[in-house]
Amino acid sequence: MLFNSFHYFVFFILVLLFLDTVRRKEFQHSFLLIASYYFYWAFSASYVLVLVLSTLIAFYSGKAIVEVASPRWRKSWLIVGLVGQLGLLGYFKYTNFAISGFTSFLSSIGFESATPHLNIILPVGISFYTFMAIGYIVDVYLGRFQPVDSLKTFALYLSFFPHLVAGPILRAPEFLPQLRRTLTLSAENIRTGFTLILIGLLKKIIIADNLSGFVQKTFNGDLTQDSLVVFIGIVAFAVQIYCDFSGYTDIAIGSARVLGLEFPGNFAHPYFATNITEFWQRWHISLSTWLRDYVYFPLGGNRRNKSRRYISLLLTMAICGLWHGASWNFLIWGIYQGVLLVAHRSLFFENGFMNDSRWNPVKILATFYLTCIGWLIFIIPDPPKLIFYIKKMLFWDLQSSGLNSLLNGYPKVMVVLSIFIVAHLISYWAKDLVQTLASLRPASWAVCMTIGAIGLFFLAASTQQSFIYFQF
Repeated sequence: MLFNSFHYFVFFILVLLFLDTVRRKEFQHSFLLIASYYFYWAFSASYVLVLVLSTLIAFYSGKAIVEVASPRWRKSWLIVGLVGQLGLLGYFKYTNFAISGFTSFLSSIGFESATPHLNIILPVGISFYTFMAIGYIVDVYLGRFQPVDSLKTFALYLSFFPHLVAGPILRAPEFLPQLRRTLTLSAENIRTGFTLILIGLLKKIIIADNLSGFVQKTFNGDLTQDSLVVFIGIVAFAVQIYCDFSGYTDIAIGSARVLGLEFPGNFAHPYFATNITEFWQRWHISLSTWLRDYVYFPLGGNRRNKSRRYISLLLTMAICGLWHGASWNFLIWGIYQGVLLVAHRSLFFENGFMNDSRWNPVKILATFYLTCIGWLIFIIPDPPKLIFYIKKMLFWDLQSSGLNSLLNGYPKVMVVLSIFIVAHLISYWAKDLVQTLASLRPASWAVCMTIGAIGLFFLAASTQQSFIYFQF
């Protein structure tokens, strides 16, 4: 069930009507759990079985960890929980990748193998909810959080429909305490939530979807583009993936807020980052902080010497790359991000080079340029094509025919990019634009929402697109 569909609109209104009618917490939780499983079932009924299994493994391993007295048994149950979650994720997401890699290795040493490609369907959102389950198990083991007694409550935490298929990745200590109270609808939450939902739809439907065709045309065609076309194409993808994913996040956070629940923010204007470390503090924040707390710190983090810190960073970002997809380009993209992080720490952060704020415009442009090169690695799995496009970004050659041809075929592209730049600058300078809009008088707020809805109708892309991060 896509957020940008009429199906979701009807579904969400029905959920609101029920919660406004039923005031007993137990009934509310039961209904939300049923609604969340229906939401997931709308993608595929088989996905629900995987979600249920992940829920049972996390819930009962968490309970077992605190019920046994022996440290050895506590660690054993921790391992059981982690192996169960990673086993599910590994089987569905990485089995064919591992088979392909093993077959290639055998071929390289002279053994030909006709290993079949298994017909495994990747459950949508599995990377998100398994990371939530892993975080819960680890938090319980380390004593950061007491396990919940109710399987229903825990199942709702893991399956709650706004975050289920593309995050944000929630932490148990942040979300589960909110379920201890009865959910009530308030005018403030409704205005703030629907403002976020509309902004998310505007990002997705007007910006991201209208850029999709241009991006595909640029990177799926013949290798004849000049550097300017490649640059505009990858800038368009950078805007597309940001508006697509942050748009989804806005709708998720807004949907939860309308229901009286709060999610943490997941984006903070990442393309205004002055360095790659700051970029990862602003981009997909729930993932970057999860990797910091559950991967980087356990590897040693900042407590070790420089070499160990740098190796930990590279390993963490390699895992980040593989989390995004079972493909070599995602692994290389993660390592590339790790190299940039190490370079920033060693050349700039630890030596204080270019720390003066007067350098900020240069650093923002340089960080965005390096990020765009990373996005090339992210979207192009074919090595020869990737090398071609990276060369175009590093060694510029300018022509006019290719650019004119693309822009004549996609007249909306420059308009859409211009709309994004203006809107992004306004939202950056205005700081809390959502709260400003939500705080307007009811009549003024209704007018703004109506204008936004009209914009969705007239400026929507001709073809509805799925959200990019559904594949992860």
